[in-house]
Amino acid sequence: MVTSPAPSSSASYAAAGVDTAAGDRAVELMKAAVSATHGPGVVGGVGGFAGMFDVSFLKDYDRPLLATSTDGVGTKVAIAQALDKHDTIGQDLVGMVVDDIVVVGARPLVMTDYIACGRVVPARIASIVEGIARACSETGTALVGGETAEHPGLLGLDDYDVAGAAVGVVEAGSQLGEHLVVDGDVVLALASSGLHSNGFSLVRHILASRDLGYTDSVDELSGTLGEALLEPTRLYTAPLLRVLDDPALAGAVHSLSHVTGGGIAANLARVLPRGSWTEVDRTTWSPAPVFRVLSELAGSTLESSEGTWNLGIGMIAVVAADRAAAVTAALAADGVETWQVGTVATSTRDLSGFEQGAKGVDGGAVRLVGAYAG
Repeated sequence: MVTSPAPSSSASYAAAGVDTAAGDRAVELMKAAVSATHGPGVVGGVGGFAGMFDVSFLKDYDRPLLATSTDGVGTKVAIAQALDKHDTIGQDLVGMVVDDIVVVGARPLVMTDYIACGRVVPARIASIVEGIARACSETGTALVGGETAEHPGLLGLDDYDVAGAAVGVVEAGSQLGEHLVVDGDVVLALASSGLHSNGFSLVRHILASRDLGYTDSVDELSGTLGEALLEPTRLYTAPLLRVLDDPALAGAVHSLSHVTGGGIAANLARVLPRGSWTEVDRTTWSPAPVFRVLSELAGSTLESSEGTWNLGIGMIAVVAADRAAAVTAALAADGVETWQVGTVATSTRDLSGFEQGAKGVDGGAVRLVGAYAG
């Protein structure tokens, strides 16, 4: 019996739908952007099996604590794919990952990314990674590694998903959190740039139910629906670190809360001590048009989406009352609109209707009150 020679492994892999050459081209296209995030702490270049970072400086710490975070951007990638616009989704990823690091007062050091796709389109992958690299540079984070994996048969040819992880460091004595929060502390809101990266399954459901596409225009929005929805996540790390590093503001910030999945109340409750409570005053701000448009399309109220969307607040700072004005001014001078939305109290009261802790944290109690400003 005569048998045909077995095909080469590379030919077999290509037949299975995996193009290793395309992956190599993607790396070459993104190489300059990734290298631009590398400071003197990065050891080695792009393409190693492991990214390395020199942490000799940790010897100067009394008790260094490593902080780590991992996340993705959810179904927002479906909109980027539908519009074939991939240069902003990387910033969303960095925002979701690195801005969790600064919440504990840590300075981000390194980040890695992971992209799973149906097929590698070099220019598309490079665009995503270039967005990640730009945001890493803005937050002072070295992008030291990543992986792009083709999953033919599991993902559609033009489908992809992104995820990332980061590591930072904070001196134990400088760690932020509920342990610093006291009665009378002021709750400051830091404005979001839009939806950021949460609640997009609801967004897509709303648009589909109204037979609207991402290229459709709505009078209340300056551009198309897709442009409004892809507005990249605001990055808070650099402005917040400048506040934390300012000797004149030393000790002013007690805790931070990144407003992501779960909304304002649930995320703020996680960084307040047990037994404390606050009421967030809706009258102090007006949610951006994109939130109002989506609520109207859904036939619902803004209040009903408070557990899903950030509604205009992307980060919250709990600060000492006598330093609140100075922190607000510093952030505003750095381009982050900031305003007071509440005050922390520890007095005994009925907490019916409050969010009390979240995601396994037995924290404080929060509820939103009043009507949103027009």
